Amino acid sequence: MVIYGDKIKTVDQIQSSITRIAYQIYENNINENELVIVGIAPRGSELAKALKNALESFSNLKIIYGVLDINKENPRDSLECNLLLSQIENKSIVIVDDVLNTGNTLIYAVNYFLTISVKQIKTAVMVNRNHKKFPIKADFKGISLSTSTNEHVTVVLQGEKGGIFLR
Repeated sequence: MVIYGDKIKTVDQIQSSITRIAYQIYENNINENELVIVGIAPRGSELAKALKNALESFSNLKIIYGVLDINKENPRDSLECNLLLSQIENKSIVIVDDVLNTGNTLIYAVNYFLTISVKQIKTAVMVNRNHKKFPIKADFKGISLSTSTNEHVTVVLQGEKGGIFLR
């Protein structure tokens, strides 16, 4: 049995947050026909897919879903996306990750997409921890947690043992 720590949110509460974030993303992109949602692998891509499914359930937006692989230990060395940059040029992009800790991963993800012309880039996370080293923020978030840097946050989106955990 895997023990993640104290449960902060249940799976039902996470699903409610996903729906709320999806509506916020839609409101922010109401005049768009297409929207690019890119999840940072592995956990951010799961959340991005959930947001994509939620958006498609109530909007007419055409969602272009992508996965961005980043070496979180050394993000400059390895960034790879399954979408061609030419596919998403001049579009609005939402970059999704599960937890925003220092901002290191998100800042490199944003930088990756700044090599092309885009309408806008927004970020979405399930948990914003406010330990940023870089000038990046979560535009859409499920929850903000004031934690110490020694604590660890785990997000499990589905299943019986799902939830947001702090240890």
